[in-house]
Amino acid sequence: MKFKDLDIIFENKEIIAINKPAGLFSVPDRFGVEISLKQILEEKFEKIFVVHRLDKDTSGVILFAKDAPTHKALNEMFEQRKIEKYYVGLVIGSLYNKEGRIEVKMQEHSFKKGEMIVNPNGKLSLTTYQVLNDYKHFSWVKFQIHTGRTHQIRLHAKHIGHPLVCDDLYGDGKPILLSQIKSKYKLSKNSLEETPILNRVGLHAYQLIFDWNDKKIDLVAEPPKDLRALLQQLEKNVKVKF
Repeated sequence: MKFKDLDIIFENKEIIAINKPAGLFSVPDRFGVEISLKQILEEKFEKIFVVHRLDKDTSGVILFAKDAPTHKALNEMFEQRKIEKYYVGLVIGSLYNKEGRIEVKMQEHSFKKGEMIVNPNGKLSLTTYQVLNDYKHFSWVKFQIHTGRTHQIRLHAKHIGHPLVCDDLYGDGKPILLSQIKSKYKLSKNSLEETPILNRVGLHAYQLIFDWNDKKIDLVAEPPKDLRALLQQLEKNVKVKF
């Protein structure tokens, strides 16, 4: 992927915001084999500063700073919770409470590197949520994270018993098939097996809102094709509960 292929949501002399595709690292991984969004941006700009990160399989809006003072200012805004952060995601099951608050202490697993767990000795994490659509076996949910812990939404979704779809770390990791949604689904004669309609974590960073130079910046990244296609099939084939 090259810079010209990126979906740029917003750019000025200090900031650039990208709608990151799923499957792309935000920053170089520890093995340094796969290209990252930061490296792509550095091919265009002399220096780029990481403000926050999205998991590889999470799509959506991500912010970078073009200079050190902007980087420092944005970091402070994130730490002071002056940036509103909204995600949308598809979880397994129908939530009894259609809106709620998840507040737990969490930390990294003691021997499973990269996996987070709920632990009373960990750091406080807070997420609020609202169910946008209930599809019986799945729910489309809007999350607002008030803290920025690693895998926060993924762990919180698991904690309330409704992990994100296709999450192999906090859920069952199983892909979503059209045959699970469409009652009269028939496999194509030319296909030996069904192609998943979604096979990555069903989470998307939807919106960032903050004040910058006395102006309100409202950055929105519409969900990508894979999530839109899945939601379209759910709308067509499942009677929405509300």
